[in-house]
Amino acid sequence: MRKQLMAAVMFPLALGQAEITLAQSSTPAFQNSASEAQRNASSSQATSELFYMIQQLQSEVRRLQGETEEQRHLIKRLQDQGRDRYIDLDQRILDLSEKLAARPQAAETPGEEAGKEKRAAEIREYRQPDAEERKAYKAIQDLIHNQKKYDQAISALYEFIDKYPEGDLTVNAYYWLGEVYLVKPQLEQARQAFSIVATRYADHRKAPDALYKLGITLARLDKNSEARRQMEQVLADYPESEAARLARKFLDSGQD
Repeated sequence: MRKQLMAAVMFPLALGQAEITLAQSSTPAFQNSASEAQRNASSSQATSELFYMIQQLQSEVRRLQGETEEQRHLIKRLQDQGRDRYIDLDQRILDLSEKLAARPQAAETPGEEAGKEKRAAEIREYRQPDAEERKAYKAIQDLIHNQKKYDQAISALYEFIDKYPEGDLTVNAYYWLGEVYLVKPQLEQARQAFSIVATRYADHRKAPDALYKLGITLARLDKNSEARRQMEQVLADYPESEAARLARKFLDSGQD
């Protein structure tokens, strides 16, 4: 009986001790699980934020690529338009040069000579440039003299002539077109540009220089007899000019 009573008392005590021990042993496991869950949640959030940032960056790259493509198309369109204007104006210069060359060179009668002198006396009034036109012309001069960017200068000269036709600086632009072509050298184009100044704008201050440079261009094209005729015309039409002094020097050098 006493043994049974002792067993009855000890069993609950042993059971309570076991529960305490089990509780103590299970607490760290619960805490570890909670910590793991928290770490997983934090990792998942970081992954989500990283994915969002990647999506944003990809979207920005696509936007920039689109803008770059638009700018590429715009540049190409502007280049095509510039080339088309260049070709059109170059063809017009060629056509005008050919028409001038095709005119019959008949001997002048005394009446025609008098008419020529009268026309020379009636100097036309050229349209004077405004501030914007002067600025554009100055920029072209910088391309030619300082930067030596001749191809860019040629395009700019064609655009200038197209935008500001029949002005005082327009004649200068034709002249410098000839000068740049002479430097490159593209002699046939230089001949065309100088011919326009020398014939169409014979009363302009650039005409003597253009006529002299036309002679130089013809000499470089091995058209020496034509070159001498142009130099003789400089002496006849503009005897007091600096171009006449240079033309006399050319003729005296005996170049045939």
